[in-house]
Amino acid sequence: MRLTSMKHFKETLNHCSTSSSSSSSSFTASSLPSDRPEPTLLPRRPPKSTIAQQLQRLGVGDFFPGAELQRSVTQQTQIKQTLQSQTQVRNSQEPGGEEEEEEEEDGDETKFADFGRRESGRFQFDHTGPFEPLVLSSPAESPVVQVPASINCRLLEHQREGVKFLYKLYKCKHGGVLGDDMGLGKTIQTIAFLAAVFEKDGEPGESSVSKQTCSDPKGPVLIICPSSVIQNWETEFSKWATFNVAMYHGSNRDSILDKLPSRAVEVVITSFDTYRIHGTILSDIKWEVVIVDEAHRLKNEKSKLYTACLQIKTPRRIGLTGTVMQNRIMELFNLFDWVAPGSLGTREHFRDYYDEPLKHGQRSTAPERFIRIADERKEHLVAVLGKYMLRRTKEETIGHLMMGKEDNVVFCAMSELQRRVYQRMLQLPDIQCLINKDRPCGCGSPLKQVECCKRTVPDGIIWPYLHRDNPEGCDSCPFCLVLPCLVKLQQISNHLELIKPNPRDEPEKQQKDAEFASAVFGPDIELVGGNAPSESFMDLSNVKHCGKMRALEKLMSSWATRGDKILLFSFSVRMLDILEKFLIRKGHSFSRLDGSTPTNTRQALVDDFNSSPSKQVFLISTRAGGLGLNLVSANRVVIFDPNWNPAQDLQAQDRSFRFGQKRHVVVFRLLAAGSFEEIVYSRQVYKQQLSNIAVSGKMEKRYFEGVQDCKAFQGELFGICNLFRDLSDKLFTSEIIELHAKQTKQQVDQSTSTRQETAEIGSRFLPEQLGITNLSSTATDARGDLERPVLEELGILYAHRNEDIVNYGQGTTKETEEEKRISEKGSLAISVNKRRRKQDDAGGKENGSEIEDWKKMQYGLVAEFMGMEVLEFSKWVLSATPSERNNLLRSFKKKKLKMPNG
Repeated sequence: MRLTSMKHFKETLNHCSTSSSSSSSSFTASSLPSDRPEPTLLPRRPPKSTIAQQLQRLGVGDFFPGAELQRSVTQQTQIKQTLQSQTQVRNSQEPGGEEEEEEEEDGDETKFADFGRRESGRFQFDHTGPFEPLVLSSPAESPVVQVPASINCRLLEHQREGVKFLYKLYKCKHGGVLGDDMGLGKTIQTIAFLAAVFEKDGEPGESSVSKQTCSDPKGPVLIICPSSVIQNWETEFSKWATFNVAMYHGSNRDSILDKLPSRAVEVVITSFDTYRIHGTILSDIKWEVVIVDEAHRLKNEKSKLYTACLQIKTPRRIGLTGTVMQNRIMELFNLFDWVAPGSLGTREHFRDYYDEPLKHGQRSTAPERFIRIADERKEHLVAVLGKYMLRRTKEETIGHLMMGKEDNVVFCAMSELQRRVYQRMLQLPDIQCLINKDRPCGCGSPLKQVECCKRTVPDGIIWPYLHRDNPEGCDSCPFCLVLPCLVKLQQISNHLELIKPNPRDEPEKQQKDAEFASAVFGPDIELVGGNAPSESFMDLSNVKHCGKMRALEKLMSSWATRGDKILLFSFSVRMLDILEKFLIRKGHSFSRLDGSTPTNTRQALVDDFNSSPSKQVFLISTRAGGLGLNLVSANRVVIFDPNWNPAQDLQAQDRSFRFGQKRHVVVFRLLAAGSFEEIVYSRQVYKQQLSNIAVSGKMEKRYFEGVQDCKAFQGELFGICNLFRDLSDKLFTSEIIELHAKQTKQQVDQSTSTRQETAEIGSRFLPEQLGITNLSSTATDARGDLERPVLEELGILYAHRNEDIVNYGQGTTKETEEEKRISEKGSLAISVNKRRRKQDDAGGKENGSEIEDWKKMQYGLVAEFMGMEVLEFSKWVLSATPSERNNLLRSFKKKKLKMPNG
């Protein structure tokens, strides 16, 4: 009976090609059951657009003049497009239909007419593979090492490659890092690798044992992970393989060690905290493999966890992390020196040879020699890391299975009251002491203020409370004030209620916070209901005095009516309390998860949100969200406050943007314009770019003059004075990006070796701000005129797409053969255009005007072919790679030849 059912199960599996050139995630009509209609594969993502165009498409256009007329025209256009699309589908299904290719090329606009709505009838991708083992060992190797067929058939192609990489590390008896993006299945790849090494071949749940011979006994496996995912690891083992798994966690942990010699326990799972405390006991055991999940926790060589992990006795140390580097390049050394000791040389060598050159080569005004050296060291570092690391992104693995993500950074105008309170905060003696620390002391001494009379701040508000037990100050004075002052500035940027006393604090702390609130509220104290915590539901849920909540209110009113589901993140639990009251007032059904949520109920909350259509919003604490939360039912993500560590914000987005997401995900990161949050975001960009350079070898834009950890080049980003600058009279981030855009435009105009015909035609139409909508600018380009009313009404000063700012759009600096060929074609096209211009000048202005009109017409046709407006298409031209532009030209010319008058 069992053999019959197994045979039936195998017959029903969809087999994919086993050739090396095919992947399990490539789907054709032949791989589908015969009774299933052939699906229409949608493009991976809709055309990118500016934030204002997104808002108009999402229905937020209600807030700008003429919206009703434009919406009516849009609806009529959509109905017409839908009818045309249906006609094309019918024609393509008839014998001899020749319009199928044109439908696929022209249907983008129709397919995304209802962008953001729930799509119920979409084809579900089936990622099953062949029901056969995945052989990892070489042909001459004995015994054969292979992933069981029951596991291999459920793996995606990139996961099979990950398993092969892990086995290669194991066979070579050294460690490495599996650095896949979050959501690509690092846990599954690890379990599949272990199943192959331990020769597991039974179905999950069966009581089988590994077929290890006595001559080749294998030791146990140790997995160290965050406590929040211990249960997840145990659950995945039970689903995928037949290991004897035990958790070294809790009161009964010591009994587990007694079972290791008899192999009654094959896999031991423990938490970071448990290992840090009891690592001495565990380090005495000879482990076959040690796996550290979220291995970026090993970034600090001074931490107790890192020191404890260095004592592990095994040559095979494997790290799993989606963020190999978060803040500093030296984090790479710490991680790789743990997984493969000595692979990057000594710490001093790494700092001198890689760290310093890469940082200084990224300066906006770096000399050409510095840039050249940085490029050489970058390529060398990437080559070395490639021996010990496998790094894949969603874009290059499962991007074709998902609709894509847009990460918008939205700079919200603070309310007038917020701005006044923020400026009063900057005038407090505590902050003035930090700002003026390097000025000459007023007592006539040659010393700086920080070294003389202004080391302590007895007349301040924050300093006296911090040193209530030590009136003479501490060894760190006055720098001990930096963190408390930044916390207060962040609270003002988010919501004024946060700077009032917290009822959960001790009475003395509440009293000092009340004094602080009185000082910064000043004459406006009655507008906020005094310095005591407000208990009024209506006051707390009111958006009048909070710039971010005003923008959020209007965004959510549109999303909720369209069936969108929203993840709303905040770093502060008190801010979540306020947002919760706001959601109740607006009638939104929501769930909530923070540090107080019991661990055993978190998954139930996630499942309820994913399955319940009535749940519109999920409130989550950025810190307590935990790892492994899969919230793919949400297609809108709002991050209310930025984090110094860019990985925190990116991980929050990936709660929704992961495998299983069937809708386009749009992210809105809310920043208080003119506050120190702009510095926080700029440092995020700086860190992301350094990570892209060091880990992926990308060539990134050079925005900033500042160099991290270098006092000689603090620039506009680093140093205490920059943190406490008054930015209320300027658009800090916008000005930096505009300056880079102008410099880039000048360089591009001077270059004649890398342009193509499309880019050359379109350059005269490109907006100067490269995706920035700057409301204070006097520029009157057409796009800005369209966006300005929408953003102004929302209380947004400007916005841009994060990937447009961070990424250059290229891989490593080395050109592929195809790119070189395209570049040569581009040079030829420009030389032809130059000759045309000379002929225009000789022939007169009239002839030149005709050619210009022809170019504009052709450019407009190409834009229409892409389903975009001219300005939107110009932006795409900037971000596209040469090969993408060349493919577009080929497709356009191919379609043009098919037309009757082509």
